[in-house]
Amino acid sequence: MAVGRIIKALSGFYYVQSNEGIYACKGRGLFRNKKISPLVGDYVEFEIRNEDEGYIMKIKDRSNELIRPPIANIDQVCIVNAATSPDFNPLLLDRFLVLVESKHIQPLIFITKMDLTTPQETARIQEYQAAYQHIGYEVKLLSSKEPEWISEVIPYFKDKVSVFAGQSGVGKSTLLNTLDPNLFIETAEISKSLGRGKHTTRHVELLTIGEGLVADTPGFSALEFSDLESEDLGVCFPEIRLHMSDCKFRGCLHDKEPKCAVKAAVDDGTIAEFRYNHYLRFLEEIKTRKPRY
Repeated sequence: MAVGRIIKALSGFYYVQSNEGIYACKGRGLFRNKKISPLVGDYVEFEIRNEDEGYIMKIKDRSNELIRPPIANIDQVCIVNAATSPDFNPLLLDRFLVLVESKHIQPLIFITKMDLTTPQETARIQEYQAAYQHIGYEVKLLSSKEPEWISEVIPYFKDKVSVFAGQSGVGKSTLLNTLDPNLFIETAEISKSLGRGKHTTRHVELLTIGEGLVADTPGFSALEFSDLESEDLGVCFPEIRLHMSDCKFRGCLHDKEPKCAVKAAVDDGTIAEFRYNHYLRFLEEIKTRKPRY
């Protein structure tokens, strides 16, 4: 039995990389019967049937997984946002951050297209950069006209499996092509009528960049907190997590409760008001979602 990692899933085949090479594998019917789907990033045991084909026999335990995009065993998520075209959207960024934090995965924030911003837009982005860095996040501002950022970004990928995620049209594929011009990942113009990019990435694949593996994933613009409960949301905001143990009431949701340390931190400026407002918006969303049966 050979051991390897799935680096691409396409047209019913799972491409497994092992020490012996890459094999196009089918999943066993057993997985379908148990409704278990192999994911890109999975470590698997497989049977080699001929020169470059095989059958996946066992999926090893995962350290984590994402469903959208479908990938497992991730070390970090690079959340890509555009400074403009489409406009920088901190609410959407915080949705991504909450999802990543809920999976206990390290996030990185990349803000692209800084060369297209007006002075006013640049100042606004820098204010957000400072706010997120104050929380403890790494935030990199990237410009296609200043390629020296590449040498700053490449070390982040060393010995890690990284996922690129973000709204369509923010420049994920362009960014990956810049990091490694040999990739030739398809890109598309921003749709003028929709104000967002076309979905050019159609499958998940692990690509070698620097000394690590990076997944380019289909862009998407909707994120639902279907697996997150109200009491878990605050933990996904590091600055709220820092203060929540000082709240008077156990189980405080930092909304209407008295003597809440989180609300006090918002009032004195320790927690950014825009982040707290996003927290309240997400909390309401979780409270009012329809139950699933």
